[in-house]
Amino acid sequence: MKKLLAVVLALTVAATTLMANGSQEAAVAQKSAATKPGTGSTPGWQLNKDKPITFDWYINFSWFARQWGDSAVSKYITEKTGVNIRYIVPAGNEAEKLNSMIAGNTLPDLITIGWWEGQVPMMIDSGLVLPLDELAQKYDPYFFKVANPQKLGWYRQENGHVYGYPNASYTPQDYEKLKGKLTSNQTFLVRKDMYEALGKPDMTTPEGFLAALRAAKAKFPSIGGQPIIPIGLMEFGDTGCASLEGYLQNFLAIPYEKNGKIYDRSTDPDYVRWLKVFRQANQEGLIATDVFVDKRSQIEEKAAQGRYFAMLYQNWDMQAAQMALYNQDPNKIYIAVEGPKNSKKEPHTLGGQGIAGWTLTLISKNCKDPARAIQFLTYLISEEGQMDTYFGIPNVTYAMKDGKPELLPAVAELDTKDKNAQETKYGVQYTYWMLMDNPWADQWGAKYSPALAQPQLWTRPYVKSFAAYDNLQLTPGSDEALIAEEISRRWGRDLPRLIRAKSEAEFDQIWNELQKFKQDKGIAKVQAVQTQKMTVNKQKLGMK
Repeated sequence: MKKLLAVVLALTVAATTLMANGSQEAAVAQKSAATKPGTGSTPGWQLNKDKPITFDWYINFSWFARQWGDSAVSKYITEKTGVNIRYIVPAGNEAEKLNSMIAGNTLPDLITIGWWEGQVPMMIDSGLVLPLDELAQKYDPYFFKVANPQKLGWYRQENGHVYGYPNASYTPQDYEKLKGKLTSNQTFLVRKDMYEALGKPDMTTPEGFLAALRAAKAKFPSIGGQPIIPIGLMEFGDTGCASLEGYLQNFLAIPYEKNGKIYDRSTDPDYVRWLKVFRQANQEGLIATDVFVDKRSQIEEKAAQGRYFAMLYQNWDMQAAQMALYNQDPNKIYIAVEGPKNSKKEPHTLGGQGIAGWTLTLISKNCKDPARAIQFLTYLISEEGQMDTYFGIPNVTYAMKDGKPELLPAVAELDTKDKNAQETKYGVQYTYWMLMDNPWADQWGAKYSPALAQPQLWTRPYVKSFAAYDNLQLTPGSDEALIAEEISRRWGRDLPRLIRAKSEAEFDQIWNELQKFKQDKGIAKVQAVQTQKMTVNKQKLGMK
């Protein structure tokens, strides 16, 4: 009901905004009147750096804990550009916070949100965010020199405008240029010392997987006085658990399409088979209750204590935990190994970043100075901005060596030993990741600390781009979107029920009822629209 109310309110805002659309350009011009426009040869931020301004920047991730102004890098950027940032982060449920701002027309100056979130098209259709291309043409043509044309093309709407710019985005050319060097965030991790003590068991089959969890619990019943957690997953939410969805499906190499049509991966026999393996594990007491209720902060705390034997998890979010374990004992860190495989024993197909990237950054129509905002975005996505946010301050956090930037030893050491302390004190290595350009950083060659290297490098042979299946969001309020939302909520309810089913017969009953619910609601309509969107994506990417 909360989501439905938010949609209704947002549509009300849309109607109001559409009536006022004629005055939007005038409002932007009035707010930006005091800002000097840039040119095609001079970026606008350089012409306005003597005019201090503070932007409120909403980050749609409750776990984001950094503050602008604490670190050396943030102070350096403010001094250079005149722009100060006040981050706004939701204290609880991200969707509720963002929906309330949309409904109340109270979006702050800048918004960073996952590209897949339904609020992205909602904000665009409601006229709550400004077209970046129009702002750039009027106030900072230099934007088009530093923005990637393919990324702009990917996010260009039917009306010809672009409203958001991505981070962590890889074009098809990037995949060609960096072939064999790209990594995935998707890993099956095991605690090194335990895994080796058990004889490095094969966990790719249901039998081997369950046997290894049983052996770990028997041999290591407690860790630091606390019960061992044989298998860890990402947090469960209203719409499911990513570990038991895309991650598991990619480890099983389940295709996204069949015969040119979007495939319901959750119905694949191999996937259902492995869900039943997790059900069996739970019945045997190999999945702790914590797994179903813990939030990200609690998961990371337990990982830092080394309480999990195995984890189907995102390795990037394990950095702090890995470093804590490494500093205690290098043999206690988590390493990546081959995880669940399909019945054909096919190699994993782990998702690499596609052209859609990870997040989109947008400029609100409420922005106090849209001209300065687009100029600041131009700076951040430029090579200079990337150098500042990745390497930091010349001769303070990094120095040039043989034509390449390298972090100074003290900074690199702190980043290795205590990433949180590094990000608070220095703020390098994309502490401020909102517009990070990973392919740009890749040119310098990734250097991983001993605590972090193995899981990253292990993924390289399995990385695959799934860009054609990005941006399949359905139009908010459409029949298909409402169907998809109902199915997602039902899945979020039923997934833990499936894993906690007391018998396979109970699992089958829940599963069959779920499939009937999906068919009755009209999942075929959803798949038909998504297939159309996939076809458009392939055309944009030059794929057949």
